[in-house]
Amino acid sequence: MTSIALFGAGGKMGYRLAKNLKGSRFDVRHIEVSDAGKARLADDLGLSCVSADEGLAGADVVILAVPDTAIGKVASGIVDKLAPGTMIVVLDAAAPFAGHLPERADITYFVTHPCHPPIFNDETDPAAKRDFFGGIAAKQHIVSALMQGPEEAYALGEEVAKVIWAPVMRSHRVTVEQMALLEPGLSETVCASLLVVMREAMDECVRRGVAKEAARDFLLGHMNVLGAVIFEETPGVFSDACNKAIEFGKPVLMKDDWKRVFEPEEIAASIQRIT
Repeated sequence: MTSIALFGAGGKMGYRLAKNLKGSRFDVRHIEVSDAGKARLADDLGLSCVSADEGLAGADVVILAVPDTAIGKVASGIVDKLAPGTMIVVLDAAAPFAGHLPERADITYFVTHPCHPPIFNDETDPAAKRDFFGGIAAKQHIVSALMQGPEEAYALGEEVAKVIWAPVMRSHRVTVEQMALLEPGLSETVCASLLVVMREAMDECVRRGVAKEAARDFLLGHMNVLGAVIFEETPGVFSDACNKAIEFGKPVLMKDDWKRVFEPEEIAASIQRIT
């Protein structure tokens, strides 16, 4: 049986993973330093924790479900205890992209991250419809990268990824550099920023007299129909008035050089700020 050492098993992310790994084909050793995390695992999932050394003994895979800022420290503290061929799984591209993983040529580094449940979906179960993060009831896509290691190791890493992020639809293979373009570049620097602007725009309509509920309903409904056309979820075209509004509105809202956020130095600077 393939063994997994799950670091940070009682944390916010680690708990999600521990829950999904329970009952899988993997032999999971749960490693958690906080008493609250240990109690949560025991009380909610009936899982006990072991020491780091116990968990690492003979482990085939090590999952680091710890904050980005701690990845380098945790990885450096355990790397000398790993047998050749051991796989370290990291749940975000930030620390690997920033070079925080220790150098050791005979182990595998695998990076995986969820896309989260898509806005356009076929979910009908109420629990799935309210599972916005994913990994509980709603289906989602994932991205994964084999940063270092033999090509055949990808299959094991992807299998682990499909379990921890389940239920999974499409599993995309990318590079670590491409994953960094997706996050923080696409998802946070661009998408999150523009969504905050949209919320501020809604609040401005409210400040100018529109009822909040009316403004929110109007905005979210238009996000649905406009998004469906823009992202080719449904065939359609915008009205002449809408196209004219976009033509004049985009230059007011966006700088001409906004795509520079995807330049390597900008991605690196963004990741440096969070690691």
